[in-house]
Amino acid sequence: MPDLTRLSKRVQGFTESVIREMTRVVAQHGGVNLAQGMPNFPPPQALVEAAHRALDGDFHQYAITWGAPNLRAAIAEKYRRFYGMDVDPERNVTVCCGSTETMLSTLLAVLNPGDEVIIFEPFYENYGPGCIISGAEPVWIPLEGRDFTFDPDRLRGAVSPRTRAIVFNSPNNPSGKVFSREELEVIADVCRRHDLLAITDEIYEHIVYDGEVHVPIATLPDMAERTITISGISKSYSVTGWRVGYAVAPPEISDGIRRAHDFVTVGAPAPLQEAAVTALRFPDSYYVTLRTAYQARRDLLLGYLERAGFVCNRPRGAYYILTDVAHFMDRYGIQDDTAFAMWLIRECGVATVPGSSFYAHGDLGRAKIRFCFPKTDDMLRDAGERLQKLS
Repeated sequence: MPDLTRLSKRVQGFTESVIREMTRVVAQHGGVNLAQGMPNFPPPQALVEAAHRALDGDFHQYAITWGAPNLRAAIAEKYRRFYGMDVDPERNVTVCCGSTETMLSTLLAVLNPGDEVIIFEPFYENYGPGCIISGAEPVWIPLEGRDFTFDPDRLRGAVSPRTRAIVFNSPNNPSGKVFSREELEVIADVCRRHDLLAITDEIYEHIVYDGEVHVPIATLPDMAERTITISGISKSYSVTGWRVGYAVAPPEISDGIRRAHDFVTVGAPAPLQEAAVTALRFPDSYYVTLRTAYQARRDLLLGYLERAGFVCNRPRGAYYILTDVAHFMDRYGIQDDTAFAMWLIRECGVATVPGSSFYAHGDLGRAKIRFCFPKTDDMLRDAGERLQKLS
């Protein structure tokens, strides 16, 4: 057994990201990776060309720590264009190394040891460790049923004198839930009544289906002054490796995020910040095509999964399908979701993510696994055909 006494208490409970672990394991078996949410197709050619121009230009040294001025201006323009938000690029926008670092720098900026943070589960796996690193304590509110709704009274009852913020992700990874305006009003009311911050991860903001509309909680009355909106270019433009994310926040909170970000990573890659300006100024038609293409991929994979016998939650946004596999586990004598995911790699050559990775209360996810579909049709068909042996 390794000696953990040299490690801090904060990291002793951390493990390798289960998502990245599944990617590593499936590579050893030569299977199809539907675990990690990264496209296997190229980003828009115009964005790649913009990156080439930036690399050929004079963008090889540090940008301003909190973001290149023209990128911050493009972010502000985009929020005005899509959501009517009044965003000052000098005072409200901070560029970080991906939305994950943006979230961590935000938590470091606004939390003190002993604070509590309300987080809806299922959740993206970094939120819990981010709170622990910040010295805060997560308080979990379950999203329940096939529609992943929450109990407003349970949310209200979770607030204590130590509560500082509510964190949520919409569209949601892993469930595909898109928080409705009515649900956002409930969250906003709790924030206003108790002087809480809303920290919202909106990285999948443009990937919504079936006529759904993404509503930033910052656009609700009196919420801009208490909301940190986090997003980035990874998902909407198929560049998960570029690591360019950003936060839109009130000036005093932006100042805190910038201080934390400065000492966490200094700055995001300068040439990729320059290239990102091109993506943020794509025409509306780009986003229509994006949604149409992803909805087709969703429907393709859903069809295969349902024919194979998976009980699927139909996602309304993001690019994941959370499935119930309790009946498969009973049939094959498998005890939990992690064992089933490993079995699925061995037996079918398809990688998924165990559902418990997205829950603080692991029992809520022990009979679930998550598939992702930012893949070409041929890859989704390959995975789908491999899974038919379960039917």
